[in-house]
Amino acid sequence: MTDVVLPCRDEAAALPDLLARMPAGYRPIVVDNGSTDGTADVARACGAEVITVTEPGYGAAVHAGVVAADPADGIVCVMDADGSFDPAQLPRVAAPVRSGRAHLGTGRRRPAARGVWPLHARAANAVLAHRLRRTSGLPVHDIGAMRAARREDLLALGLRDRRFGYPLELLIAAGRAGWRVVEVDVDYHPRAAGTKSKVTGTVLGTVRAVRDMSAVLAR
Repeated sequence: MTDVVLPCRDEAAALPDLLARMPAGYRPIVVDNGSTDGTADVARACGAEVITVTEPGYGAAVHAGVVAADPADGIVCVMDADGSFDPAQLPRVAAPVRSGRAHLGTGRRRPAARGVWPLHARAANAVLAHRLRRTSGLPVHDIGAMRAARREDLLALGLRDRRFGYPLELLIAAGRAGWRVVEVDVDYHPRAAGTKSKVTGTVLGTVRAVRDMSAVLAR
């Protein structure tokens, strides 16, 4: 059974459909990170394991989920829980890791509809990815939120960022560790009605994420 870490803050509206579409062999771990909309109760009602993390931040939620994942399978996936990703594509992201071709599988977002990925957020992502390719040599074009790796490898990296800089710190650390990284296309859909993006939905959210990631690049 492959564990899927779902960092959540106020994602109750998205969870029933998302959890119902989880592919066979993939077990969701919902990490509630300060929700006020009953996210944890909805997740439990849908049969998901739920853990609560009081420290705010995307990285804090992901790290706690990875720690909580069952080491038996070895591979752990991470995916946003707002309905913008299709869980049926998780095996596509995990396949390079499972086969031994890669230490890290990442999803490159491909918008499934016009307006899904606002211009300001897409531009910020492109700039950060370009800087990462130039400094690390990793063949990635997206600092995305869908990935797979072996649990023990992730923990061994000793990632420290607990905010929005976590995904970028992961890629930088992977490059320094000599990891093989394989990027695959994944569909990027409109988030579920009733949820709100913490990053791409507003210019301010994107600025905050870029600030956190720029701090990681400056280390």
